[in-house]
Amino acid sequence: METYNITHPHEFIEEMKPKVIALGFFDGVHLGHQKVINTAVNTANVRGVEAAVMTFHPHPLVVLSNGKREVEYLTPLQEKLKRIASLGVHKCYVIKFDKDFAKLTPQQFVDQYIIALNTVHVVAGFDFSYGSLGRGTMETLPFHSRGAFDQTEIGKVVKSDEKISSTLIRSLIIDGKVSDVVDYLGRFYEVEGTVIKGEQRGRQLGFPTANIKLDENYICPKNGVYSVNVLVEGEWYKGVCNIGKKPTFHDTFEQTVEVHILDFSEDIYGKTVKITWLTRLRDEKKFSSIDELLGQIKQDIKDTEQFFKNRK
Repeated sequence: METYNITHPHEFIEEMKPKVIALGFFDGVHLGHQKVINTAVNTANVRGVEAAVMTFHPHPLVVLSNGKREVEYLTPLQEKLKRIASLGVHKCYVIKFDKDFAKLTPQQFVDQYIIALNTVHVVAGFDFSYGSLGRGTMETLPFHSRGAFDQTEIGKVVKSDEKISSTLIRSLIIDGKVSDVVDYLGRFYEVEGTVIKGEQRGRQLGFPTANIKLDENYICPKNGVYSVNVLVEGEWYKGVCNIGKKPTFHDTFEQTVEVHILDFSEDIYGKTVKITWLTRLRDEKKFSSIDELLGQIKQDIKDTEQFFKNRK
């Protein structure tokens, strides 16, 4: 997939081939997003033209709030692009969402960012909006198209009576319901990070942990203990992950992500690892003694091993 990073005002120099384009922010590239993108790819194949996606970065809330809002992502930009590419898209246009771009009228957006790309068909969700203050909608798109392209509107995608949305998936992760995410995301939630040196308490206790510094602004699950898969240098391992503030040892402490990787003893400081959140075992807890903590760690490992055994 070819990726183009575009800042307004742009200048498209190359000759544009006809294309079907899917429009959306697509954070998470969840099952609803996949329906939009797959529809665009299939339509492009039928018409014998390119399949493209247009997405935006950063999240519009960051710009429209004048930087007062931070957004944690299900899929930071590079991860999102990988997911989009896996769906068979030929080209992806990443539009820098800034104040100048946000000022475009709906007609200006269509003229400069859809028609200018030689788009013959647009696919988007029913709630997609465009132009200043989101005044452009799928209902107004036929008017703004000026007959240059037609469109497919994807209706609400529902699972278990719930509309599949990035907002719903974020709320499940924040609540620690990582096992429920699969129904809407289409996969388990994952994050990537770098292994850094921590306090090395786990090693002192006989259960060494890898301290993970997340590489991107990922949304994190609720504090607690989870059964996870960990990808280290191309190999998957079982693990027990604790997210929290170490209340047994500290009254106040910054949030950390620590993974005890089962049957693993290699030095991986500085390595990039991927964590797949599978299920939540328990809340974070302050223990009254080291022995009580050790007993719970052993139980967490047993529960994780049983989880993987049942999963098979």
